[in-house]
Amino acid sequence: MTKEEFKNKRKLNIRVITLSDRASRGEYSDLSGPEIVKLLDGYFKEKEWAFSIKSVIIPDDALLLSKNLLFAKENKADIVITTGGTGIGPRDFTPEVMKKVLDKEIPGIMENIRLKFGQKIPNALLSRGVAGVMGESQVYSLPGSVKAVREYMGEILKTLEHLIFMLHGIDTHKKHK
Repeated sequence: MTKEEFKNKRKLNIRVITLSDRASRGEYSDLSGPEIVKLLDGYFKEKEWAFSIKSVIIPDDALLLSKNLLFAKENKADIVITTGGTGIGPRDFTPEVMKKVLDKEIPGIMENIRLKFGQKIPNALLSRGVAGVMGESQVYSLPGSVKAVREYMGEILKTLEHLIFMLHGIDTHKKHK
């Protein structure tokens, strides 16, 4: 199957999970989850690729995050992006939970992001976000700030389409004679 056939045949299933005790209680509005949705919406509309995005806000709860990730895997989500819980605070556990459900980690994506933005803002090096594959799902954990979401997504979107094709066995490399 060619990548064009795949794009025409496959509507992408995307999940965005925000981890925040306060946003889940309604104490303030989630801003990072909607920013991810906005960026993905623009990206896939530009690519003319059908997609569906479902968002959820959950409290900082490791078991609930694990259940949401496994639910996304079972329901064949193509992309799962979390926001929040990637720092070093006492309630920051997203990378540990995510690593337990990953089949393959893709360290280069997050290493590149930390190095790129850490040169200007050294605190960016403290983020512990991870990227990887869980079944047929690409999974990314982003910090909870809108600014960081924009920075991370700018880099993630550069490889997103290629990863989708790779996960589904679509060869996008040109044949050499």
